[in-house]
Amino acid sequence: MARLRSFFVVSLLLAAALKLPGDAIASRGHHGPAAHDYREALTKSILFFEGQRSGKLPPSQRVSWRRDSGLADGSSAKVDLVGGYHDAGDNVKFGFPMAFSMTMLAWSVVEFGGLMKGELQHAREAVRWGADYLLKATAHPDTVYVQVGDAAKDHACWERPEDMDTPRTVYKVDPSTPGSDVAAETAAALAAASLVFRKSDPAYASRLVARAKRVFEFADKHRGSYSSGLAPYVCPYYCSYSGYQDELLWGAAWLHRATKSPTYLSYIQVNGQLLGADEQDNTFGWDNKHAGARIVISKSFLVQRLGSMHEYKGHADSFICSMVPGTPTDQTQYTRGGLLFKLSDSNMQYVTSSSFLLLTYAKYLAFAKQTVSCGGTTVTPHRLRAIARRQVDYLLGSNPMGMSYMVGYGAKYPRRIHHRASSLPSVAAHPSRIRCSQGFTALYSGAANPNVHVGAVVGGPNLQDQFPDQRMDHEHSEPATYINAPLVGALAYLAHSYGQL
Repeated sequence: MARLRSFFVVSLLLAAALKLPGDAIASRGHHGPAAHDYREALTKSILFFEGQRSGKLPPSQRVSWRRDSGLADGSSAKVDLVGGYHDAGDNVKFGFPMAFSMTMLAWSVVEFGGLMKGELQHAREAVRWGADYLLKATAHPDTVYVQVGDAAKDHACWERPEDMDTPRTVYKVDPSTPGSDVAAETAAALAAASLVFRKSDPAYASRLVARAKRVFEFADKHRGSYSSGLAPYVCPYYCSYSGYQDELLWGAAWLHRATKSPTYLSYIQVNGQLLGADEQDNTFGWDNKHAGARIVISKSFLVQRLGSMHEYKGHADSFICSMVPGTPTDQTQYTRGGLLFKLSDSNMQYVTSSSFLLLTYAKYLAFAKQTVSCGGTTVTPHRLRAIARRQVDYLLGSNPMGMSYMVGYGAKYPRRIHHRASSLPSVAAHPSRIRCSQGFTALYSGAANPNVHVGAVVGGPNLQDQFPDQRMDHEHSEPATYINAPLVGALAYLAHSYGQL
């Protein structure tokens, strides 16, 4: 375990700064040199998605240690489910986190794509890879295919995606086995993706939004959680612990944004409170979308001047205030080194998603020339950006260990990530099959992964700012698409702000 050295002293100073009231933390603004090369990190954060691809890889594939995989996915159910993404370090295609990852990646492009310059095309390709799969998964009316692969059997093996021989069982939600949570999230992803392609490929965008409408109608009409009917297969991996109400509000918010239809505005007005619009939760991630929905809907009031949505400014403010250190409404725990800390399991997903919401809300507030009042303390967009920047800087290496939690960025980063394809030799290096149990040698090995999964952001350090870099420690060492997706937008904003783009 690395010693803390002088970084510990720096971390104490930063932690103290985080607890100052008012705008003290934000007074530094964007003066002086950037702490990191945000443009390089942006490039790598998008490249990560290519290493997570399933299916027939395109000629443009840049991650050369990956090959085609899962080419018969869906065949057992006589449906084409080839493509999409592995959400993390295993070989199952979990539709719930995949759809959320695509919603957030699309939102990153919608809000900050105009700043991405040369990376915009790569970001669009990453969104399209996921959106194409979601179109396949929703090809049949009143049905959403939500998972490919038997998770228990997949997790009993340690093998490359190119070699997997575990059952590729297909799971779906339909009127008899409803799944409003996963269906409404899929509708949100399709609607958000349509905005990405509205100008560059209007025909594709129209197809996406039409499908989003149909899938949302199914989600709303046949209400229920997919964790109920599919519990043995989706739990404990991606249970919908928060229920399906948040996804219905989130899905409606994205459909309203994509269509501007009064139908969805009316849906939000009529159903908002019933669906938990004012719930006082402050954790935003693949399971709970309440905070994200509030921010999306608040844009209607702040930017589009829809007075009927004024209450969502208050709902969004309450979430934002819970994260602002030093205010009477602060409810968020930070490590001594200054990292927002929600849960020990894959905490970095909450860091990236919360940072994205802070930057996006700051954008809306600045447009409307408004601020947030947190228990009598006025919080400006400038301060929200500073808090988010501090989180991203920590992730990239400004932390007690001097460790970048993005693989391939900086001199010191995780070398033994919990990821099958990265930890096993590539097909080019080892053409013969590596069978189910053979791969465990690599899992238990202390050697660095042979394939550097550039751009992968791992679960991150523990509450004591420590990171052991052990492959078996999936809570801290496993990357995931839903960690990277919101980070893409945050990095685009920061790279632009510091003149790197």
